[in-house]
Amino acid sequence: MDDFLRLSASTARFTHGAPRALSFGDDGRLLWFLRSTGPADAFDSLWVLDTTTGAEIRLADPRELCPEPGPLPTAERRLRERTRLVASGIGSYALSGDGRHAAFALYGRLYEVTADGAATLREIPAAGPAFDPRPSTDGSRTAYVADDVLYVAPGGRVSPDDGARWGLAEFAAAEELGRSRGHWWSPDAVTLLAARVDESALQRRWFADPAHPELPAEDFAYPEAGGPNADVQLWVLGPDGTRTRIEWDAEAYPYVSDAGWESAGEILLTVQDRLQQTVLLLSADPATGRTRELSRTTHPQWVDPLVPGTPARLPDGRMLTAADTPDGAARGLALDGVPLTGNGIQVRRVAGVHEGQLLIEAGLRDPAEQQVLLLDTTTGQTAPLADGPGVHGVTASAGFLLLTSADAHGVRRTVRTPDGRELSPADLSQPLPYRVTPVLERVTEHAIPTALVLPRGHVPGRKLPVLMDSYGGPGAQDITADPRRWQHRQWWADQGFAVVTVDNRGTAYVSPAHTHAMYRGFSEVTLDDQVAALHALAARHGDLDLSRVGVRGWSYGGYLSAMAVLRRPDVFHAAAAGAAPTDFRHYDTAYTERYLGLPREHPEVYERDSLLPDAPKLSRPLLLVTGLADDNVHPSHTLRLSQALTDAGRPHQLLALPGVTHMTPGGTREKITALELEFFRRELAGLRG
Repeated sequence: MDDFLRLSASTARFTHGAPRALSFGDDGRLLWFLRSTGPADAFDSLWVLDTTTGAEIRLADPRELCPEPGPLPTAERRLRERTRLVASGIGSYALSGDGRHAAFALYGRLYEVTADGAATLREIPAAGPAFDPRPSTDGSRTAYVADDVLYVAPGGRVSPDDGARWGLAEFAAAEELGRSRGHWWSPDAVTLLAARVDESALQRRWFADPAHPELPAEDFAYPEAGGPNADVQLWVLGPDGTRTRIEWDAEAYPYVSDAGWESAGEILLTVQDRLQQTVLLLSADPATGRTRELSRTTHPQWVDPLVPGTPARLPDGRMLTAADTPDGAARGLALDGVPLTGNGIQVRRVAGVHEGQLLIEAGLRDPAEQQVLLLDTTTGQTAPLADGPGVHGVTASAGFLLLTSADAHGVRRTVRTPDGRELSPADLSQPLPYRVTPVLERVTEHAIPTALVLPRGHVPGRKLPVLMDSYGGPGAQDITADPRRWQHRQWWADQGFAVVTVDNRGTAYVSPAHTHAMYRGFSEVTLDDQVAALHALAARHGDLDLSRVGVRGWSYGGYLSAMAVLRRPDVFHAAAAGAAPTDFRHYDTAYTERYLGLPREHPEVYERDSLLPDAPKLSRPLLLVTGLADDNVHPSHTLRLSQALTDAGRPHQLLALPGVTHMTPGGTREKITALELEFFRRELAGLRG
């Protein structure tokens, strides 16, 4: 590997030393966060920033607590995959309701820390390898999961021995629905709301490490498209052994995308139908388990999950829901069913209430940017809190704001206090090597966002081979003003490529119509838009050599890459396809059915989007890459395509990586990148090392 790739690998893509998982506690007095000691340190410690003094205090150092780290509990390892967490050390923590206490698990051991006056840290004896600890409101007790059983310390086991998994999120919730937890304390710190997950109807997925045939295979339950989902129930578990089930029509609304206590006498939960065309916000009585409907959000295609913070009940009792404009031009909000925003704003997240107004993240101009706004719920007028060029985000608590800004100058995190002070947690990460200025343009009749990155020092008039580097999948956005997104693309450009990225229809944050264009079909819209955008850019930029076009990608981007050379060899001349879901009949329920429907009702859609029938058409170089421990896009996807290519007598390359997961941690991604570079240099004529 060259210097850039080595630096990227050793710093976890320039993230070691950067604060993450920031959250306010103690009415804003404390800002909790995780951070390592610098770019060469992979182990995150738990810190607080005291907003009254500006002092940073390290509360827990994983190397002091566990000098010889052990293996992660299986449930935690899999949840880290679901949440894309690659950091070592303390992966996550949870705060008590008062924000003065935190609990975390470290290699299966359970710890609690208090930051109220003098900081104290202690280990809590656990019944087994501890996972997802949650302190009660006052920090006096901690709930945690061990071996699929829910416990309380001090106390003991609180979930029944009925063969189900208790207190955790099932695969679909954690991977696709945005819910990564499965137990919640009541405000009085007496009762627990817990998820009961029965996966007995699901098929098993197996992993065996071919590099270690002496080791047993590992398996887990997987909800495959068209097949059964986990049976998810919510139960209120009392301290005296009482159990009350929360009742709703789970057959019609099987997905629980959010849950929690609104007060000691009310639980709020959000449920969805299987195709995610109807989302209900329900109020539940914890004493009886009975529920009543508070709001209903519907969409003829799918209710887009990209507006976190909705549905919700505001402090004044009004119901806040997501609401697209009738023409599909804007994603907005409605109060009690009455539209609050119009076509001039694309709402992306509701962060809470601040100074009596809604605090939102939204797009006002180019979809590559994001602003932080205050939204008046009476007039619908907005006022900016952070609206300069770049991507801005916000967290709020008790009048305190944490603003995060990513722009051409880097990434900044600023706390604004109610008395007008500003302070920031230190960022100890490696400075980004490149200051990249991608050329952003909207092209074709669909105004598709595109980006072009050229080599530094490029001389106009010199023809460059093209490298298409896009994700292209639903719910994602590649083209953003965040400078972290462009570091590796600039490296690729400096190897002698014109790097082109396209957010085809189906991707996020342009408009609802743009996103929903992928309904009941991935392949045609994705590929048509990628080709049309490439040709439009080439017409504007004469240095793009369309006789030498490579395409690379991972996950859905791998699907796009393989599809490109299989179906459009006239445009694409070589492809590197990593972790590609080659046949969506074998991908998960919640993601796939949201966009494609049920396989038994729309078999033609699934057949059209499968790459396996295209195998005999391969006429271009294709490098397939898969991690053999990938529990998201199982390696069988890549292996099925490889088998189909072999059966058809079509030569290709296959790189199967033992022990590697979907996230390719520990520098694996950079090693793959180096191999991809050699592949494209070899297969696209005219490149020099």
